[in-house]
Amino acid sequence: MSMPLTAAAEQLNNLFDERWSCRAFLDKPVPEETIRAILTTAQKTASWCNSQAWQITLLSGAAKERLSNALLSHIEAGGEGDPDIAFPREYRGVYLDRRRRSGFQLYEAMNIPRGDKEGYQRQSRENFRFFGAPHVAIITSDEALGAYGAVDCGGYVSSFLLAATALGVATIPQAALSWHSNIVKESLGIGDDRLMVCGISFGYADGGHPANSYRTERAEIDDVVQWMSE
Repeated sequence: MSMPLTAAAEQLNNLFDERWSCRAFLDKPVPEETIRAILTTAQKTASWCNSQAWQITLLSGAAKERLSNALLSHIEAGGEGDPDIAFPREYRGVYLDRRRRSGFQLYEAMNIPRGDKEGYQRQSRENFRFFGAPHVAIITSDEALGAYGAVDCGGYVSSFLLAATALGVATIPQAALSWHSNIVKESLGIGDDRLMVCGISFGYADGGHPANSYRTERAEIDDVVQWMSE
């Protein structure tokens, strides 16, 4: 028997159900008052010792295009990644399975055959065009706060995504941008006292685009929770 949800719990559940990673956006900017409403809600995120480690650099218009051009030029010139925060050493076991499934869902939706490395690269570069989103938020943390500052920023990102969903704004958090943290920070004048955590591209979803036609799965509770009482 399932427990009946309160109205607030049901609303929160619905927001999680409605949130997904958008990979194709309309060329339609989000009004400033809506962006400020998202930021106001996300700012309420809990953090270690209330340090509120996050800082946000929010780009639109020409500023966004300059960053996109800088990233694409770096990649096309064969520039290597230089992330501020180390990427996973490897994906293994169930984590590798989930990663592969997510990738294959995207490639299947986009009609990219398995093994088509050129197709994979072409789709990957859409990250650096922000999937056509009119806005991108770059999330950084104080480097002195180390892993805990990054964890706090992760909480902020989740709050931002849900706040945007509640206001009808589509989002995609992007670790791919932080693979080139050096280019992002240099382009935006962000100092070495900040660690780049990720970016969030956001706007209004292109509902007819095939990249937005699928949804990823979630593991069952008993697959991820170990209950201990003694």
